Amino acid sequence: MERKRGYDKKRAGKGETPKPKVDPGDVIAKVAGFAGPLCESEGLELVYVEFQREVAGWVLRVYVDKTGGVSLEDCSHVSRQLGDLLDVGIENVWPYNLEVSSPGENRPLGKLSDFEKFQGRMATIKLNTAIEGQKKFKGILQGVMDETIQLLMGDKTVTLPYKDIVKARLA
Repeated sequence: MERKRGYDKKRAGKGETPKPKVDPGDVIAKVAGFAGPLCESEGLELVYVEFQREVAGWVLRVYVDKTGGVSLEDCSHVSRQLGDLLDVGIENVWPYNLEVSSPGENRPLGKLSDFEKFQGRMATIKLNTAIEGQKKFKGILQGVMDETIQLLMGDKTVTLPYKDIVKARLA
């Protein structure tokens, strides 16, 4: 479900309006603060939130899930409610498209518990700092140990610090 939202110079008034300063991390944290309780009240799990610049502009993507799968109606319902909350609760954000969807086959992994839950599955993980000259890893999730992700790559297990993960998905 997609919906155009955010800062609108026309609504801001006449004259020169300063462009908003956007920190995607702050936006994600605020959105998760609204979306988490909303999803919980609807019997859904908030899987992941991303806010990024794409060719067509800023996209705020919210992934939700539930046992048995998410329907289009679930996504539409969350999109309407979350959109209204964000219109009131988030200011000075670039115009963005709000997308609410199921995580799908290449499910994003955001919570530490996700890496445990999907143990035995293939995943790709990108870090913000290199380990032995490498930032991108692909292998089989072996679980979590002391805030690190264990990833089997071929015949070698690599330990990746959870705090350094920029992006992770099932492959």
